[in-house]
Amino acid sequence: MIKIWHFLRPLRPLHQGLIALPLALLASASSFAQDTVEWTTLGNDFEHTRSTDATQITAENFADLEVAWEWDGASFEAQSGRSTPSYINGKLYTVAGARRHVVAIDPQSGATIWSYREPDTGRWEYSMRADYGKGVGYANIDGRDVIYIISPGFFLTALDAETGRPLEGFGGRVEIEGFPETGVVDLLKDLGHPYDPYEGIPLERGYITSSSPPIVVNDVVIVGNSAEQGYNQSRIENVPGDILGYDARTGDFLWKFNVIPQPGEYGHETWENDAWEYTGDISSWAPISADQELGLVYIPTNGVTIDYYGGHHPGDNLYGTSLISLDAKTGERAWHFQMVHHDIWNFDTPTAPILLDTDNGPIVAQATKQGYVYAFNRETGEPVWPIEEVPMPASTVPGEQLSPTQPIPSKPAAFEYVGSSEELLVDFTPELKQQALQAVAEFQMGPLFNPPMRANDPSGKQAALMCPTGAVNITHPPVADPESGVMYIMSRYSCGSRRLVSGEEADTYYDEPTGVTLSRYAAASGGPSPRHPAGIPLWKPPYSRITAIDMNSGDHLWMLPAGETPDRIRNLPALDGIDIGNTGSGAVGQMVVTGNMLIYTNVTADGTPHIFAVNKQTGEELARAEVPENTRYGMSSWVHNGKQHIILQTGSSLTAMALPDY
Repeated sequence: MIKIWHFLRPLRPLHQGLIALPLALLASASSFAQDTVEWTTLGNDFEHTRSTDATQITAENFADLEVAWEWDGASFEAQSGRSTPSYINGKLYTVAGARRHVVAIDPQSGATIWSYREPDTGRWEYSMRADYGKGVGYANIDGRDVIYIISPGFFLTALDAETGRPLEGFGGRVEIEGFPETGVVDLLKDLGHPYDPYEGIPLERGYITSSSPPIVVNDVVIVGNSAEQGYNQSRIENVPGDILGYDARTGDFLWKFNVIPQPGEYGHETWENDAWEYTGDISSWAPISADQELGLVYIPTNGVTIDYYGGHHPGDNLYGTSLISLDAKTGERAWHFQMVHHDIWNFDTPTAPILLDTDNGPIVAQATKQGYVYAFNRETGEPVWPIEEVPMPASTVPGEQLSPTQPIPSKPAAFEYVGSSEELLVDFTPELKQQALQAVAEFQMGPLFNPPMRANDPSGKQAALMCPTGAVNITHPPVADPESGVMYIMSRYSCGSRRLVSGEEADTYYDEPTGVTLSRYAAASGGPSPRHPAGIPLWKPPYSRITAIDMNSGDHLWMLPAGETPDRIRNLPALDGIDIGNTGSGAVGQMVVTGNMLIYTNVTADGTPHIFAVNKQTGEELARAEVPENTRYGMSSWVHNGKQHIILQTGSSLTAMALPDY
């Protein structure tokens, strides 16, 4: 098959010194067929832009999109729909279900070509992120396409992409019945903790699993990991989520990077009271990005064991909630930046960093739950724009020692509301504003890093509001246009109000907790949450939005409410005769950048799922099309045999949208 690539890529804005092509030439160039446009990694490229050159789907024909096929993952026990398929050399590859079956799919018909399932272990059965595989890793090794996955049981498997068979000569024998003789690496053996091959690490010591695929950079497979969610923990011991590197041909272990610095290592002093000896997490559960030319990988991390209380691990706690740049060949740290010191707010970094070439040089940009984008020179780690240490309030919880400051970017401006205040409360009418004030009266409002409070706090407040809880999250990853350097972020504003209870009480919530020693405090189950009596959001709209940020200048280009105002709000009697505009739906969706538009998913006023086409430069809606179901996590778009497809992750199934055969 002849592959026709990159006939016409979108032009960068004229202010960047490029010359616009005449319209006639544009029309002539666009008439060339794109026979094949691939989508090779979770984010399509190592830069994780979730962008494609495909341009067959246009504003003029967008409304004609229809379902080309649906792939049903029910037989693989798929549920979450959090895996973005990769389109490589004429096949789709994905993972499905809690067993994380690896599946090859015919992109023309949606038929399953082959599947692979890892044998039973006690290790995968415990995994809290079993159905969250997100996708596959890929490399071409000596002319052979190879698919790599990390399983819930924490095994690395390499499969021949054509046949689905475990790769000969990769890895070694796993001492568990049913495992193949070759093709698999037991990742636990290289972490350095005692473990049973079948059951894994004893829960008294901790637990580790995975929720993202590996990334293969210059013939090295880099492996991230995941731990028990911090809001489901009551004991202070756990294993650290160390990053591992393996030879892509042989599976030989190459290196390990300690995410909790050991004695003599950089950052060890940020762990006071010897907390480095027993506590853990700081895993990279979000996807990893890479610069192949520099040979660097960019790894986002989460916080330390137990969310909302950190009295057992005083200090800033490197490399918790950080962006770490490592040499892919050696695993040595090139640079790092900690985005939250002593993170207790569940501000783990949930999405892959995005790499762009801009007027500021090569950058890496990390969108965060906090509503900020942190941008760095991706070779040196120098901030593109100043990041200031801003004073934050202290905790009133006994034993807690919060950092007195937190790093806040000067640019770009926040893409979402940050913190909570009376000014952010809904004010469509004076009555609605007064009701909102009454609803939050018993809650402690404050800045972005508002300290959590105990149940029965001496202040008399029910809880502290922590806002936003997840402006960006796993379900709605940012995207970017590599030609213009513009980043697009879908976000929503919501507040958490977790209270702290004793470790003894929290421990009763869990049948099989990790660790041994009870924490002094841990997150309560559920708890009070303020609600507006009119049944509308407490806070001002937009309830969901898309923000376009020019990463050349750091300026916001435009903001678009995502989706439409729900009928239940627009038709509220209290709003009769009041034009509240488009508030956005409050639902998050997924995005993909194509050669000629930004595409996103969301719902209309009556809750009907749609995909929307948007002008990348202005945010103007160009077209929309109804789709069968709501989507989850991500989208991909690629061209097979001359036809552009858009893949939607619709729960347990995949839905392929394409233009009809005219």
